Amino acid sequence: MFKPHSEISQLEPQIVWQFFDQICSIPHPSKHEEALAQFIVNWANSKDLATRRDKTGNVFIKKPATEGMENRKPVVLQAHIDMVPQKNDDTAHNFETDPIRPFIDGDWVTADGTTLGADNGIGMASCLAVLASDDVAHGPLEVILTIDEEAGMTGAFGLEAGWLEGEILLNTDSEQEGEIYMGCAGGIDAGLTLDIERQEKSAQQTYLEISLKGLKGGHSGVDIHTGRANANKLLARTLKHHLTDIEFQIVEFKGGSLRNAIPREAYTTIAIQDADINKVSTYIEQVQSLMRQELSAIETGLTFNVSQTESALNPLTLASTQQLLSLLNACPNGVVRMSDDIKGVVETSLNLGVITTQADSIEILCLIRSLIDSGRKDVEGTLSSLAELAGAKVEFSGAYPGWKPEPESELIHIFRDMYEGIYGKKPDIMVIHAGLECGLFKEPYPEMDMISFGPTIKFPHSPDEKVHIESVGLYWQQMKALLSNIPVKTA
Repeated sequence: MFKPHSEISQLEPQIVWQFFDQICSIPHPSKHEEALAQFIVNWANSKDLATRRDKTGNVFIKKPATEGMENRKPVVLQAHIDMVPQKNDDTAHNFETDPIRPFIDGDWVTADGTTLGADNGIGMASCLAVLASDDVAHGPLEVILTIDEEAGMTGAFGLEAGWLEGEILLNTDSEQEGEIYMGCAGGIDAGLTLDIERQEKSAQQTYLEISLKGLKGGHSGVDIHTGRANANKLLARTLKHHLTDIEFQIVEFKGGSLRNAIPREAYTTIAIQDADINKVSTYIEQVQSLMRQELSAIETGLTFNVSQTESALNPLTLASTQQLLSLLNACPNGVVRMSDDIKGVVETSLNLGVITTQADSIEILCLIRSLIDSGRKDVEGTLSSLAELAGAKVEFSGAYPGWKPEPESELIHIFRDMYEGIYGKKPDIMVIHAGLECGLFKEPYPEMDMISFGPTIKFPHSPDEKVHIESVGLYWQQMKALLSNIPVKTA
């Protein structure tokens, strides 16, 4: 079909893996997915498939029903084009220009030092495989591939009524085979801004950079309950509680790269008296030992490093330094509340995702997720109160709705019966603590019946991301069986 990019193109089902292999070969991080979108449009046009783009940039492709299935309810297959760009610190990779390098690792496919993009590349590959296949029975079919899902759901927000004709939507952005999702969390971005004051660096001061690396990171929705550490929180804790008898001033604090990824790395530059250099190194060694012991079951690669450095910035005043550390230490992070209605599912959470330093301010970007609006608003209130106490400003933006579960959905019953008929067991019907685009699709298409399903993907949004090979085959089997079992359209 395509020129092979890697060894994964030979895996089965080959039609799905060949598309995913091709997807990996074309850079497509959030905000930079146009090359892949245009490749897909050109491919669809070469197959004489009806193709169009909306003003947001979403890709729509339409395929007629296979013979004898013209009377089935029309189906929409949906995936997002972009991927999360995360890499290990020692990996040289430019996500805007370099292809992903996938490889087979036992029962899994992973990437060489970067995120793999199986989230949502495998789902996208399966949608394209259905379009390409001559042996998949289906009714009237549409595929919609949205842009910029990972960095703000721009494509889903931009979707207008009237573009889709389908009555059923199959979202392919789930990450555990054997689970089908009927609902998801909504969310909102929270941006905290703390104004800071600086003073002249003294001749007796040295600048030290303290870095924290080697954490696992991960998806701020599906991994938030796993106990994975947040580098921003650990580094702030280190400065606030473990350097207590050293007078220091922060020069710069930065950590994390995406509001929806648990921060894996954080860095700070501090100004200290020359006489305290060795003392800082000793304390950081002690902190590293302590935290490795605390987090030994999860964070096996946690590593601090201390080195002398230079900076054009002057140090913060002592008052601004303490104000910042108090704010970071008091900021909530992680699971706020578990759901009472759905056992084992997180209801509300917050991820302290990205910290950046400007000349006169510190910017802190968090992502709040909740299954219920009241839970989200409660955390908004907490952050507003915290900002008021700290003398900071807070702004909330980019709110997106959750997807309200519909347990009696016809589509859920069809999938459950189909799955049990194939495997002799029922799938788990779940609600996911992550932002799926289904909630936004419900606004212009409130009557559309929806589910989300997919293969098993571990550690999305981190360089540990991997997809289980066998589960891709099972997922493809389910996709084909489900399309062939879509009911007849009612008059």
